[in-house]
Amino acid sequence: LAGLDMEKLQWDWSFFARPEQQPPLDDSWDVGLALAGRGFGKTRMAAEWVREKAKDSSKGITRFLLVARTAADVRDVVVDGESGILNVTPPSERPTYIKSQSRLEWPNGNIALLQSADEPDSLRGVQAHYSWGDEIAAWRQSPDGAGMTAWDNLRVATRLGQNPQILATTTPKRVPILFNLIEEHDKNKDRLKELGSRVWITRGSTYDNKANMPTAYLNAITGVYAGTPMAQQELHGEMLEAIKGALWNDDM
Repeated sequence: LAGLDMEKLQWDWSFFARPEQQPPLDDSWDVGLALAGRGFGKTRMAAEWVREKAKDSSKGITRFLLVARTAADVRDVVVDGESGILNVTPPSERPTYIKSQSRLEWPNGNIALLQSADEPDSLRGVQAHYSWGDEIAAWRQSPDGAGMTAWDNLRVATRLGQNPQILATTTPKRVPILFNLIEEHDKNKDRLKELGSRVWITRGSTYDNKANMPTAYLNAITGVYAGTPMAQQELHGEMLEAIKGALWNDDM
C-alpha cells in the first residue's frame, strides 16, 4: 500500500473486487447473470457496474432501469443499501435520489428509473441502455395484461444504444427465468469464437466472501443451512436438483 492514495483507494472497486465479481467491460454479452449464494457480494458487483457505466457522458444521456422485487427492495437494497449505489459512489460522482419521482440523477446528466417487479406494467413504454435486475428468482411470475412478466418487459425495455445490457443478480431458485437464461448460455457457449456468449454467467458461494463478513453472520447462516439440502442453493449458489416425489417437476 506504500505510496497509494488511501482516499482514492477506498473507492477503487478494481482493487477490492474478486475476478468473478467483474462483468466483462465489452460488448460480448447482452445479459449477465450472477448466480451465487447469500453474502457473495452480488449487490456490490451490480452497484459498481452501474457506477462504472454511469461515469460515461460521451454519448449523451445514458438511461438505466433498476428493478427489484418490491419498491422497498429497490430503495433499501439497490439504491440506499450498505452495498447500494449511493454508498459505493464517491461524493463527487454520487447521484441525487429523487424519491418522489423514483429516479436517480447523476451530476453528468445520466438517469436511472427505479421500478418494482411487482408491477410489470410499469416497465412498458420506458427504455434504457443498461438495466439491473436484483434477485430475479424471487420476482413474481404473474404476467401483465399482454401476457408479459416483469422480466419479459425488462428485456424489451433495455434496447437503447449499440449494446444494451442487463445485469441480473440472484440466489438461485428453480424458476423458469433461471432455467431459460442458463439454456441460452449453454446454447451459445460452443459458438463462442463465432458469436460470443450473449448470456454471461458468473457463480459463487457465501464462503467466497467470508473475509468481509462478520463471524457471527457466518456462524448464523451456516447454522441455519449447513447439512440441509438448502445449503446447495443458499450458501453455494447452486441450482437444487428436482425433489423426488414432488407434486410438480420441471416437465410440468
